[in-house]
Amino acid sequence: MILDRNSAISKLEEQQDWDIIIIGGGATGLGTALDAASRGYKTLLLEQDDFAKGTSSRSTKLVHGGVRYLAQGDIALVYEALHERSLLLTNASHLVHDQEFIIPCYSWKTKYMYLVGLKFYDLLAGKNDFRKSSFLSAAEVMKAIPGLNPEGLIGGVSYSDGQFDDSRLAINLAQTAAEHGGVLLNYAKVTGLTKKGDKVCGLSLEDLESGKTYNLEASVVINATGVFVDEILKMDVPKGDPLVRPSQGAHVVLDQSFLKGNSALMIPKTSDGRVLFAVPWHGKVLVGTTDTPLDTHSSEPRPLEEEIAFILNTAGKYLSKAPTRKDVLSAFAGLRPLAAPGKDTNKTKEISRSHKLIVSKSGLITITGGKWTTYRKMAMDVVDKAIALGKLSPAACVTRTTKVHGYTATASNDALAVYGADAEGIRKLVTTQPELGRKIHEKHPYIAAEVVWVVRNEMARKVEDVLARRIRILFLDAAAAIELAPAVARIMAGELKQDEQWINNQVEAFSMLANDYLLRPAGSGSIGKSYVTKA
Repeated sequence: MILDRNSAISKLEEQQDWDIIIIGGGATGLGTALDAASRGYKTLLLEQDDFAKGTSSRSTKLVHGGVRYLAQGDIALVYEALHERSLLLTNASHLVHDQEFIIPCYSWKTKYMYLVGLKFYDLLAGKNDFRKSSFLSAAEVMKAIPGLNPEGLIGGVSYSDGQFDDSRLAINLAQTAAEHGGVLLNYAKVTGLTKKGDKVCGLSLEDLESGKTYNLEASVVINATGVFVDEILKMDVPKGDPLVRPSQGAHVVLDQSFLKGNSALMIPKTSDGRVLFAVPWHGKVLVGTTDTPLDTHSSEPRPLEEEIAFILNTAGKYLSKAPTRKDVLSAFAGLRPLAAPGKDTNKTKEISRSHKLIVSKSGLITITGGKWTTYRKMAMDVVDKAIALGKLSPAACVTRTTKVHGYTATASNDALAVYGADAEGIRKLVTTQPELGRKIHEKHPYIAAEVVWVVRNEMARKVEDVLARRIRILFLDAAAAIELAPAVARIMAGELKQDEQWINNQVEAFSMLANDYLLRPAGSGSIGKSYVTKA
């Protein structure tokens, strides 16, 4: 089965009983769908928006063990993540690559402290294809990061971690799960859980495109909805205690001229104890992140004014060219689904970054917490738990060696590199229809054939799906994304057989959303309504 919405709907019409139904189309849900489908289970995944609409498209784009967690003494989490990092580099090499990070040092004490810590990081990682840490002279640091402020610099420590494109990996996981027989459906909202006695035995859903409803049975239902897990849990136990405490991480995107070079900058301890990264990404520089505890959450979180100010002010202390609000090409935020402890706390450092599995009395299995790097391990744990509970017949996990859709043995550096093996399919479209080879924006490399490809092969249904999560331009240059919306809507309408009214509605909806990724003039009010709880 391919990743096609019409085919998925047809399968729903034919089959009402499933081995496993997964709610949530982010990293954890998609990983679980792949794990289950590759073991041979009848697998269905449902996502109420687009795949990776929430947290899973809004990360710092790192596949890493977590240097900050090492400093906090969470050795087990770092060890697990480092080994999963190596598997991702092996199985999704078209999207994951080795990225050099440099920590600038301004005293000999910090030089040796960071070097010792990172040597331990290397030791935990074991033998893999990532480079080992080393000390750099001040001249070597400036050569690697020409945009760094040299004042007081005595040298730096270089180490290696992974970088990737988060929502493209999500789409490729969905495609891989479909290739193993899984059925995946976006814009399908779960409206309730069904029970036999006191046990969950299925669910009801609404296809948000057609309005049609379905009632499905399943041996096991998995709640993998990230920051929204409590909403599904309340369908089971309306008065249950919340399991997730969301924390917001904001990012800004700048022109490459602010960093220069190919190395990333890592600031290990900012004025309030956070870690800040400045990372080259798709020809721009991604700077972040923050760690702001929230009282509520949404599918479109917005950076707070204080978060933007913190990122720009901190970056300005380390870069020779201090960024200002007018330099920000796009600003976005993501919510971390942190597994909250039993006590009330506002300090996110006290909330576990490790994932947690919760089995309700009804048999509903909930997975929460974790991070992108460990999605595969989280998925394996979920399916293994379902087997241990007797809900699925035993079958071994095979995802350690499963290549992700798009995998290529040799990486390319052209504009279509993120498609991996699918790049050839896009080139064939251009061969048969040369007009699809035209660039859709003069300042960016994207061509019309990419839009056609993601509609036909990646279940893109809205302009937002294309510009935010397939070609990423909303996160790289929000103003350019707004300019692109009419042309993209028109191409999509031809593929989806939609009319002029659909085009107008899509352009209007996307433009309203994308305007929130542009920074307003300072003093004009907060970017997003503040739901922050002060620590």
